[in-house]
Amino acid sequence: MKNLLLTVIFLSTALFGWAQNTCSSALAIQAGSYVVDGVVGTEVPLDCFNNPGSTAHGMWYTFTPTFDTGLKVSTELEVNSGRDTRFHIYTGACGALVCVGGDDDGGVIGNGYLSLDSINVNAGVTYTIAFDDRWNALGFTFEVSEIPEFLTPFAFTNMPITTEGRVLAAVDMNNDGMDDVVTIDSTRIIIHYQETTGGFDVVTYLTTEAAYDPSWSLCVGDLSGNGHNDILYGGGQGVTFMMANSTGTGYTQVSGPQYVFSQRSNMIDINNDGLLDAFVCHDVQPNVFYLNDGAGGLTYTQGGLGDTPNGGNYGSIWIDFDNDHDMDLFIAKCRGGQNLAAIDQLHRNNGDGTFTEIAEQMNLAGAFHQSWSSAWGDYDRDGDLDVVIGASSLTEGGHKVMRNDGDIFTEVTIGSGLDLFTGTSTEWTTHDFNNDGRLDILGGGALHLATGDFTFENAASVGNQAIGDLNNDGFLDILGTSSIRINDGNTNNWVKINTIGTVSNNNGIGARVEVVSALGTQLRDVKSGDGFRYMSSLITHFGLGDDDVIELIRIHWPSGIVQDVVDVPVNTTVDVVEGVTTGTPLATTNETLRVFPNPATNELFLEMPASTQRSVSIHDVAGHRVASPMLMNNRLDISGLKSGVYMIELEQDGTLHHQKFTKL
Repeated sequence: MKNLLLTVIFLSTALFGWAQNTCSSALAIQAGSYVVDGVVGTEVPLDCFNNPGSTAHGMWYTFTPTFDTGLKVSTELEVNSGRDTRFHIYTGACGALVCVGGDDDGGVIGNGYLSLDSINVNAGVTYTIAFDDRWNALGFTFEVSEIPEFLTPFAFTNMPITTEGRVLAAVDMNNDGMDDVVTIDSTRIIIHYQETTGGFDVVTYLTTEAAYDPSWSLCVGDLSGNGHNDILYGGGQGVTFMMANSTGTGYTQVSGPQYVFSQRSNMIDINNDGLLDAFVCHDVQPNVFYLNDGAGGLTYTQGGLGDTPNGGNYGSIWIDFDNDHDMDLFIAKCRGGQNLAAIDQLHRNNGDGTFTEIAEQMNLAGAFHQSWSSAWGDYDRDGDLDVVIGASSLTEGGHKVMRNDGDIFTEVTIGSGLDLFTGTSTEWTTHDFNNDGRLDILGGGALHLATGDFTFENAASVGNQAIGDLNNDGFLDILGTSSIRINDGNTNNWVKINTIGTVSNNNGIGARVEVVSALGTQLRDVKSGDGFRYMSSLITHFGLGDDDVIELIRIHWPSGIVQDVVDVPVNTTVDVVEGVTTGTPLATTNETLRVFPNPATNELFLEMPASTQRSVSIHDVAGHRVASPMLMNNRLDISGLKSGVYMIELEQDGTLHHQKFTKL
């Protein structure tokens, strides 16, 4: 009898191990904790991350919920310290699996290589969970739990994309009003152009080998003013600019000889001359910036914006904290150097090309606080920008939530929910992910939904990378290393504003955008480079909740022009051209108007979609119509115009197109 019992135990153990080795014999599990002795299964899982590498084995499980709920799978446990795990979640039959979730390095405790994901699941549907040995085959423990509350806020669906190089940006690169995916390596710029029908058209542009890779940060903006975005690579030894040609179909490298240990980089009009400049945090020396001369030159300057000799300049962000409609500079400090505490900096723009460091008097100096980035937004919707300074280490202070009270910032961390959150990361940003009109926090590997003024609830475990609307549905998505977390959305309304500068820089970077609805007035500053490493959308996004009427959109341009736009419908993207007031929101179209030569002397040629119904007008920078010339064979006679900057408006088949040009 004893021998028979031992035999049964042995057979049960053997079956338990064998049953996990393939998809067809996956072990059915329920909520609970499970031990994996090692990843030794004979069937290799379908890769949901486009990074199969040396994967050779897998371990297989299935989960079938009895009611609609949220499913959380996690290896983020203390017992797994030192492990590196990866898993995939599928629906469908073996041999025809469809990726619906999974994670690689999404954990925020331990070494950062553990994994966790939460997805919505439906009653009666079988979900297959597979772990692989992409990184190692060591044993580990994982937990499966049902989380009904996950269904309430929203959900993300994991959409794999094929990527090469560093995945660093979600930004509109072809001026069609839709965000694209930008990946970089030393000799290529690979742009996944978003298509109106869904998906991406992937185009690779070859470049000369970059003197400096974007190993620390990347930012985007139209430095040359030719209508196409240029790219800054922030490296550990210096800075490289990839300058777009006049058609946006090629890039020329510009790299200086100066040593710059780049951290966060930004594009911003520092001296407010209408030309976009570049700023780079220098880790071990005074910070640097590159002033644009308007003739293709970028003048290197060091000092004047963060001159501390102790280094630790990491997370720069340009925002208008004092509502005077010029952009100020905040620097989240990683360290102070020589074992000194990290002291954050706030450089107030004096409006005359000079800046004054006022962090201490504004209660933002941040002694004994270590951070790589900060998230600025109007969290209490009182008309000014507050800040969440997220910690990159809890050994030198935790997260800080600071309320803007005008003449000082008051700490309101206690009771915010972030005071109890122990996750840390280098990336901290703020966006409205569920379109309820309140700004949420993305940081520490998690998404924290706003539940009130300065209160947040940890809603989902997600990665921290670039943010943009990557399926053009009005809900913000999160760009991952090899996949996009597509926001499933809800019934809330939204509006997106694409700022097109004329007197100001082409992108409208530095503009303050206000949207007024029944919820009140919401604020966004147009920024190039927030968080620490990545480049997120330049199109400002506003959630409107149940509001179905937008009372007003007001833009304070860097030039000083204040522009109001009315009669804008909800759930649309509106192009706003500086100084051009038509009373009609401009439709976003994939077809773009191109004018050449630019600058022009007596003739201007237009390249545009085919149509027989067109009307053309020319406006000055104040928005006044100065000419309505006859369009002959796509040619305009502009010999009668004075020298200056103008905006051409083309009305075609019910759609308005705009393009800026210079008359010599």
